[in-house]
Amino acid sequence: MRNTRLFVLFLAVGLLLSGCVAQSKYRDLEAKASAERSSLESDILALKSQVDGQRQEVARREAQIASLTKQTTDLEKQTADLEARKAALESQVAEINDRLAETEKRAAETTKEKDAEIARLKGTYDSLVKDLQGEISKGQIKVTQIRDKLSVQLVEKILFDSGKAEIKPEGKEVLSKVGKVLLGVTDKQIRIEGYTDSVPISAALRQRFPTNWELSAQRATTVLRFLETAGVDGKNLAAVGYGPFKPVASNDTLEGRAENRRIEIALTPLDVQEVLKELR
Repeated sequence: MRNTRLFVLFLAVGLLLSGCVAQSKYRDLEAKASAERSSLESDILALKSQVDGQRQEVARREAQIASLTKQTTDLEKQTADLEARKAALESQVAEINDRLAETEKRAAETTKEKDAEIARLKGTYDSLVKDLQGEISKGQIKVTQIRDKLSVQLVEKILFDSGKAEIKPEGKEVLSKVGKVLLGVTDKQIRIEGYTDSVPISAALRQRFPTNWELSAQRATTVLRFLETAGVDGKNLAAVGYGPFKPVASNDTLEGRAENRRIEIALTPLDVQEVLKELR
């Protein structure tokens, strides 16, 4: 019996000691688990922070990619626009070159025609100088040529008496020579221009010629009609009176006034604009 009691006592003491040891290990394990849990939570927070950072970086890179994509699209559009403009400019350049070539061709043709026209006019000039050599040597007629324009200047005294518009016999002889040469001129405007000096019309003549305008115009018209009668084509003839204007010498001397009283037969291009330019 005694032995049984002792066994029970020892068993109780063993169980008590065993329970104390188990509680101590539990507390140690719990502390260790808590520390590990805190470490894991810290690691999780760090990983979450890294993930957030990575997501922000991804978002930033995606924004950059979107911006670069937009820039690329804009550049491609600009390139397409520039290519279109380049094509349009090249087309314009080609058109301009074509027009330039055509213009150069026409210019060359015009120059050739103008040179031929000047050569023909030089023949007219030479014929006039030859046929009017006597009058030219006396200073009664001047024949001049400047490129495609030719002028025959006749002083008053060889054609008209003072204050009159009827052609004198010797004037008709001279105009007949001029007319024969002009018969061959078909590509020129033949303009007869009348000029006077600055001396006013005398009272005795004012009923017929109120001013020098009328006298110069009547003389030019008389010469025109004579040339037409001589066979010069009337459609190429024109007459104009300038009166005392456009003098070639001073009206302060007898000699100067004598030079200003004249008839000029001008051969100019048939082109209307050229003729109008000459009349200004």
